[in-house]
Amino acid sequence: MAEKREKLYEGKAKIVYATDEPDVIVHYFKDSATAFDGKKKGEITGKGSVNAQVSAVLFKLLEEAGIKTHFRSLQGANELVTDRLEMVPLEVIGRNIAAGSLAKRLGYEEGQALKKAIVEFYYKDDVLGDPVVNEDHIAELAVATPDEVSRLREIALKVNEILSRFFDLLGLSLVDFKLEFGRKAGELVLADEISPDTCRLWDKATGERLDKDRFRRDLGRVEDAYQEILARVKGAAV
Repeated sequence: MAEKREKLYEGKAKIVYATDEPDVIVHYFKDSATAFDGKKKGEITGKGSVNAQVSAVLFKLLEEAGIKTHFRSLQGANELVTDRLEMVPLEVIGRNIAAGSLAKRLGYEEGQALKKAIVEFYYKDDVLGDPVVNEDHIAELAVATPDEVSRLREIALKVNEILSRFFDLLGLSLVDFKLEFGRKAGELVLADEISPDTCRLWDKATGERLDKDRFRRDLGRVEDAYQEILARVKGAAV
């Protein structure tokens, strides 16, 4: 069991703690929820536990498929023990179905399947509102090398392939998802979380949204949706 020590960082959804081991940290997942760059705030009862447990299952799944992640163990219901990384200030977004900002930008109806998976990059900067960036912007900002950008795209597409297949077996469509990465010994490592907070997941039979959009759009049954994802994911992991 990792011994939590000083708080290193507190974000919208998690608190990160140092431990008694310098290369190991603990992520505590909170029930607090935000949307629209923090303009909307609330609480989703049990969200932290759901996101930690779902992330643990999905990180294990990806590790078994050969994708290096920061995951070490699930500690209690709300905490992940992970490697300490030098984080890359980019969000890598994979998209299979038009929804949210992509639907608006392309003028598509939400729910329209894309011809092939799209990978986008966003620069993580709260002041700037996490703007979408391309390879030239990333080079200008010097936050990742061209080879790293190519590798991020490659990993994102591989993650999409694995998770799309996994969720399909659970009766879910992986609409889109957000990934974050860090560096360890010069290698890119998948980090952060993979959960209903960071993925759009729609029931294949009914089209019901079972993710954070229920909070963003005041659709109700938010806690039920999160618990439904946890139940399906844990059922598949047994």
